[in-house]
Amino acid sequence: MRNINYYNPTNLLFGWGRISEIGEIISEYGKRCLMVTVPTPALDPIYDKIIKLCADSGVEMFHFNGVQPNPTTDNVNAGVEIGKKNNVDVVLGVGGGSSMDTAKCISVGLTHKGEAWDYRVIDGKPIENKLLPIIAVSTTAGTGAEVTAAAVVSKTDIHLKYALYDKLLCPTVALVDPELTLTLPPHITASTGWDAFCHSFEAYTHNSASSDIVDMHALNGMKLIIENLPIAIKDGQNKEVREALHWANTLGGFAINNSGVTLPHGMGMAIGGSAPHISHGEALAIMYPEINRWTWKHLIKEYAIVGRMFNPALIDVADEVAAEKCVDEMDKFLKDIGMWMNFKERDVSESALKDIVEDTFKLPDYENHAIISKADDVDDLLKKSYDR
Repeated sequence: MRNINYYNPTNLLFGWGRISEIGEIISEYGKRCLMVTVPTPALDPIYDKIIKLCADSGVEMFHFNGVQPNPTTDNVNAGVEIGKKNNVDVVLGVGGGSSMDTAKCISVGLTHKGEAWDYRVIDGKPIENKLLPIIAVSTTAGTGAEVTAAAVVSKTDIHLKYALYDKLLCPTVALVDPELTLTLPPHITASTGWDAFCHSFEAYTHNSASSDIVDMHALNGMKLIIENLPIAIKDGQNKEVREALHWANTLGGFAINNSGVTLPHGMGMAIGGSAPHISHGEALAIMYPEINRWTWKHLIKEYAIVGRMFNPALIDVADEVAAEKCVDEMDKFLKDIGMWMNFKERDVSESALKDIVEDTFKLPDYENHAIISKADDVDDLLKKSYDR
């Protein structure tokens, strides 16, 4: 008999052209909105369109365009100040995970005492049920932040990348319009797409919180990414492929929101704290080859199933063979999408590895992995990934 828990409170609006509904959506929740974005010239027409649509619906928009990739507590605090000054009643995050996570944190900062950082998942205060409505518009197909309860932020003075986590941080509304991803350049398409794959893979291989529903989302999400990501990198204007990837991203978000992630994401967060110039997808790409080689024997069934997604010819071999071959298939996929990389070529010093080891264990993700790692394990994985 199965016990299955599944929860997601976000109102999902998925489809082409649905950005046209944004003014009407926001007007249901407030009249003074803070739009949170990363300064991205390619998205300026989208930002302008949102502002006009909101004005047409009677919503006054205040634009905080100061978020950086791997957002910081300084970004959050700056947004909070703008929100307080203008007495906003809704927060809108438009972009990738950086914008949406910052919007979530700003909602906390506007409604709670102290700074949003004070409500981090480790050693933080509990988030109270008084947040401003959070509307999320995703323009990348990678983070799943539009439907998750996590908000990732870095505190640069102590080189730590942590998360706020509470079901209250699930956006009130997620507007997922594949049209907004058509301008994504190839590398960002690859990096965010790989992140989405890892969400589904880690939800599927979680050592305790997977379930039939999580597996359904995760397996579908992985399949869509395997089939469509290489095409999107070569032909970014392919609408069918962009739609498939945006849906896969959302499925991955649903999956991790009900299971969590495992060691690669914990290490990826630690890498982001010490090397903020490395995107989250890049950090995952660096670590996955060695983590896979260390892990597959402990998840033969799961690796075999995923291996056969990459290479249907593996259907005729034993599970153990397919599982081991899955490691090679993932390596090949990373090479095919231009994400085969190491720490050295990404300008990470060997001396930083010690801090990454330590910071990996400041988050609970490693406890969800098939093997519960120790410091020596993580150190070995990092060193093998340094100059691969």
